Amino acid sequence: MGTNNTTGQILKKARIAKNLTQIEVANRASIHPNTYAKLERDEQSPSFATIKKLAKILDLNIDNIPT
Repeated sequence: MGTNNTTGQILKKARIAKNLTQIEVANRASIHPNTYAKLERDEQSPSFATIKKLAKILDLNIDNIPT
């Protein structure tokens, strides 16, 4: 993934690559589906704890997710 990708773009690409819905990711991360949707649209910034959960769920390197 390029260095110009936003957090939301990275999350969305990883989620789609794993064939997961936003609701599935949200449930696994124990966050509200609307909150996850806002993260993908870059309307809300995730906490570090949420980033850690999402990185694990989506098999992402946490160092590659802008905070």
